[in-house]
Amino acid sequence: MILLELFWTFILIGFVSFGGGYAMVPVIEAEVVKHGWLTTQEFTDAIAVASMSPGPMATNSAIFVGYKTAGIPGAIFSTLGTILPSVFIILMIAIFFYRMNEHPLVKSAFYGLRPIITGLIIYAAISFAISNNVIGALNWHTISLMLIFISSLIALIRFKMHPILVIFISGFIGVIVYS
Repeated sequence: MILLELFWTFILIGFVSFGGGYAMVPVIEAEVVKHGWLTTQEFTDAIAVASMSPGPMATNSAIFVGYKTAGIPGAIFSTLGTILPSVFIILMIAIFFYRMNEHPLVKSAFYGLRPIITGLIIYAAISFAISNNVIGALNWHTISLMLIFISSLIALIRFKMHPILVIFISGFIGVIVYS
């Protein structure tokens, strides 16, 4: 029963989520916490690991949730639920897109989806910041987290540092500051 519940939940997430893994985070979080498979803090930790792991973030998080909930079969069922909608949608787009990609309604629909995708990604970032006390009461801990965030953002945008290097440097700073 749990395997079908995992599959069904993740297939619904896969069908209703547009914009990539980070845009799916609020939807995945709502479902995973609602079902009691992970707490909000466990989900935050899972997303942190899934984001740094090779492969699509949404699939990695589905594997984590499925494995924690029902072991290897749970990981398989939740992963299938996550990827099957994408496979189906991509196949349909590949079949029909060539003929329809210049149609004004298709262009308008894709143009209209851009702001909501951006909004979902920003919402996920703010939600993570709040649950990890990056945004919160003004104290030493919050200030230090904001400094790491701002420094990372500057390193990525201004100095065009590779994201992996920024992740390692931020982790190293975290070990020094918070140990």
